[in-house]
Amino acid sequence: MSTIKTYKEIDIPIGEIHVKGNLRQAQNSKGIILFSHGSGSSRLSSRNNYVADILLHNGFSSLLFDLLTPQEDAIYENRFDIELLTDRLVSVTKWVRNNKDIKQLPLGYFGASTGAASALSAAAKLEKAISAVVSRGGRPDLAMKDLSQVNTPTLLLVGGNDGVVIELNKKAKANIPGICELKIIEGATHLFSEPGKLDLVAKETSDWFDTYLTL
Repeated sequence: MSTIKTYKEIDIPIGEIHVKGNLRQAQNSKGIILFSHGSGSSRLSSRNNYVADILLHNGFSSLLFDLLTPQEDAIYENRFDIELLTDRLVSVTKWVRNNKDIKQLPLGYFGASTGAASALSAAAKLEKAISAVVSRGGRPDLAMKDLSQVNTPTLLLVGGNDGVVIELNKKAKANIPGICELKIIEGATHLFSEPGKLDLVAKETSDWFDTYLTL
């Protein structure tokens, strides 16, 4: 069990722009998890923050941030520009690696919906810099061209009632050469909004990071 060390709202400089983030730091942190949210979502996502709070309780720091500026997000096409979102995630990852307070921590990605695609593409680019990836109701198929380069241990979590996304995740798993598990959360739909289902997501996520986030 961990208690919060610091919680702060931050501005992350990326070239000529800044994106807003919320940083949770656990005492004696086991690692830091960067959240890559889905289209139309943000660092304020209630579901991602719920998972981040449970991860904090289990000893993991986290950074939830906006992948796009408000001006960029106003352009609908940007929300599905996986290349842009991947580059943004890579830039924020490099910022973390240069931040004196957290740069020493093992690093993992948690991607939701379309954010899972940018998480996997970024993991392919950064290779051993990323220790583990978890996808919640993700669309890893949107990163299909990069999946053959993903050697980072990856957990794909999909709701049992999310039929189309299950099939897309099966196809993606077949293209990932590294450790990859597909777990079906029975009785859950795409958003895992049913009672107790997001708790199962958080438990599976925490267990995965406990296994694969190592110094």
